[in-house]
Amino acid sequence: MTEVDATWTEPAGAQHSVPVRVYRPHEPDPESTGLPCVLYLHGGGFTVGSLDGVDEVCRLISVRAGCVVVSVDYRLAPEHRFPAAVDDTRAAHGWLVENAAALGIDSHRIAVAGDSAGGGLAAALCLDLRSRGLPQPALQVLVYPAVDNTFERPSWTEFVDAPLVGTADAQWFLRQYVGDEGVAPSTLLTPLQAPSLVGLAPAHVVTAEVDCLRDDAEAYARRLEEAGVPVRHQRCPGVFHGFFTEIGTFTKATEAVTDVCAGLRKAFGDGTVTS
Repeated sequence: MTEVDATWTEPAGAQHSVPVRVYRPHEPDPESTGLPCVLYLHGGGFTVGSLDGVDEVCRLISVRAGCVVVSVDYRLAPEHRFPAAVDDTRAAHGWLVENAAALGIDSHRIAVAGDSAGGGLAAALCLDLRSRGLPQPALQVLVYPAVDNTFERPSWTEFVDAPLVGTADAQWFLRQYVGDEGVAPSTLLTPLQAPSLVGLAPAHVVTAEVDCLRDDAEAYARRLEEAGVPVRHQRCPGVFHGFFTEIGTFTKATEAVTDVCAGLRKAFGDGTVTS
């Protein structure tokens, strides 16, 4: 069983508390140089979602990938609009790198992962690190990530009334995040619109077949590939948005997480991932 650090830590650099929950696959070895780590960002349309909502998937990743998982409780809209969640993600990552040794983590083997809104934040973090000339994560795991705001690709029409999140739901979440007046264009809000994706971390992209966000996420995977980024894309048939965290409910959730963990183990072992 994964052990959970019940003490939430406040990453340095933020002007407020950014709670995190830490999962470990086992007690740290005093002789070890540190375990690999995944910084995990939950979904929920930037508006809902919590550490508890991704507890099971974080536990499973910790055990099967043999790594520490640090789950981030970033601020939510509409009380905290863009770029609050991005700022908290940046602060949490910076705190993790700075305190890696004290946490028993290998600072050279830190990956970032997230589902839905969290996947968008994971993609944004990689763009933000590149813009600041900082090292990329070992891997970016993007599970049906929110990476665009145009709602133009076919899946937005094909799955307009998809289970859990339909097109109108996604549009409502975006309005909560940016406000009715919107915000200035930013690649940290819409990574798919970034002029270049060159030099970003290797990616493992998971999409659901019956999901209005599917085509945006798959377009991002293609753009990463075109930019020379190693990408593994996994479309899961017959499931809808939100399935990934439903461990014990959907067999395909456990299968998808297991596949992600295999990719993480490979990335932590040699720093690469292949398609």
